[in-house]
Amino acid sequence: MRHIIKKLDIFMLKQFMLLFAGTFFISLFVLMMQFLWRYVDDLIGKGLSMEVLGQFFWYMGLMLVPQALPLAILLSSLITMGNLGESSELTAIKAAGISLVKALRSLFFVSLLIAGCSFVFQNNIGPKANVQLRQLLLSMRQKSPELEIPEEVFYGGIPNCNLYVQHKDMETGMLYGVMIYRMTESFEDAAIILADSGMLQSTAEKQHLLLTLYDGEWFENMRSQEVTSSANVPYRRESFMHKVILLDFDNGFNLAEASGIAQSAAAQSLPQLLVRIDSVRHTGDSIGAMVARDMRNGMFATPTVSKADSAKMAKAEKAAKGTLDYDSIYARLTPERQKELLQLANNSVKMGCNDLEFRAYAADDYNQKEREYKIEMINKFTLSLTCIIFFFIGASLGAIIRKGGLGVPVIVSVLVFIVFYILDNTGYRMARQGAWTIWFGKGLAPAVLIPLAAFITSRANKDSVVFNMDAYRNFFIKLLGMRLKRNIATKEVIINDPDYAADARRLAALNAELRHYAEAHKLRRLPNPVKVFFVYEPDHEIPRMAQQLEEVIEDLGNTRDKYIMSYLNQYPIVSEKAHTRPFDHKWMNIIAAILLPLGTLLYIRMWRFRLRLYNDLRVIYRLNEQVIERISDKM
Repeated sequence: MRHIIKKLDIFMLKQFMLLFAGTFFISLFVLMMQFLWRYVDDLIGKGLSMEVLGQFFWYMGLMLVPQALPLAILLSSLITMGNLGESSELTAIKAAGISLVKALRSLFFVSLLIAGCSFVFQNNIGPKANVQLRQLLLSMRQKSPELEIPEEVFYGGIPNCNLYVQHKDMETGMLYGVMIYRMTESFEDAAIILADSGMLQSTAEKQHLLLTLYDGEWFENMRSQEVTSSANVPYRRESFMHKVILLDFDNGFNLAEASGIAQSAAAQSLPQLLVRIDSVRHTGDSIGAMVARDMRNGMFATPTVSKADSAKMAKAEKAAKGTLDYDSIYARLTPERQKELLQLANNSVKMGCNDLEFRAYAADDYNQKEREYKIEMINKFTLSLTCIIFFFIGASLGAIIRKGGLGVPVIVSVLVFIVFYILDNTGYRMARQGAWTIWFGKGLAPAVLIPLAAFITSRANKDSVVFNMDAYRNFFIKLLGMRLKRNIATKEVIINDPDYAADARRLAALNAELRHYAEAHKLRRLPNPVKVFFVYEPDHEIPRMAQQLEEVIEDLGNTRDKYIMSYLNQYPIVSEKAHTRPFDHKWMNIIAAILLPLGTLLYIRMWRFRLRLYNDLRVIYRLNEQVIERISDKM
């Protein structure tokens, strides 16, 4: 037995690892395309070199590896078990006495190893890749775009210039009908350049632009900075046949500073996160202690009180034996002094409120940083745990569905991943905003998926039909009253021929019973509501006659006669109980009668089944006559 299990482990590992390698790159590619779509505007029209684009895709792939691993495990485990179930290899494994859990033992250890590698990757490689990727993105945003001059539109991509072109030759690069507005320090000394044609080229070092103009004029104000009050503004007008203008234009790619990016939560490893959480918490506690100390010492400024006012307050305090009546003291002051004290108190309160708001903003900022660091620290564990959860969900669903390939498994994987993404993203956002606690927000997705994985695994291990689509299909067919059609095929090998004589006698007797039943029960009439909902009378005749008919059909299914086989496929499948009452239990029928709208619908449904039963009996009677006639001709 151990030898068989060892071979089975090797077989399962080969099947799983080949699929995992393929699905991992597929998942990584899909995530990269989704990520690229968010930043496509930062890449288009920037003239980026292949080296820069290569670095961008490399670091983007490294950053998305931890997210691609759980999806790859889900898809590969689902396809692996689906293939085994579809080819009946899973049935053979269970027939050999090996349970599903034992068969998945080797794959479980591989999933644990992948989860561990995911954690190590997130802790060591992921932060560095994140810093490099964000640095590249920031540099791409700051890079000046390539000069794509539009026609009949003022283009402001060149510093201190607005360029207008009537027509542009795409093959030669010549610009026709050129108008340029050049601004240096103010609108007063602006220059206007008109030219019949021109060409714009970038220098080799990509730091300047060469603007070559042909057959034009240059208008420029000559106002200097010293002469600002003169009403007459001198200007210069120049006509030229050929002129070259040098414009400042940094078209190179400069890597942005990464010091600010390195402080983000995603750029930290686990030890660094612990240090930063402690540092941020210490700073926040210091701010809180400082605010508390200031409030104890009296942070509001006390209005200045004159000596006369102080004497009045002291006298009033002595008269009041230690208690002050501020309203009476305030009433004794002069109106000018009252107004002054009110203004001083108002200013003191405003200063205190502003100071508290500023410190509240600082405290909120530190709390936000602390939450981000904690979320990132928990995220390193939850993403690794997701690899194991997705393995059990994928393997168990594959064993239940038993469909391989990339059809059903991809659909199921996408649905599971969407549920995980919604739960995880919702928990992340709520925890980041402080609406939920961090452990609740980041633990929402595992808390939902772990019981689901345990339930699916237990059902798959016990070969439960809880996910059997045929069972649900038959339930809804029965609920909606839809018909099931017979499909009896001619057998290639027949061991025993039908007993035609006995079958003919049974069909003739059945027809007599059908005629008597139809006359006695009046199926086309409306049933008595009292008997339907309150007085139940079981109908044993229809089940008995239906059973007799099925036995005859089963025996005649061994025939080689194509006419009899055609008649057999035309027999309807009789509904045995739907024409008598809505439910099997009496109390449910009574409740349905009390709930008038529901009872009415059920009553009409039952009457419909009675009419259908009447038509089925007529069809069965006619087919019985035809089968009896055909048997008589054969005999």
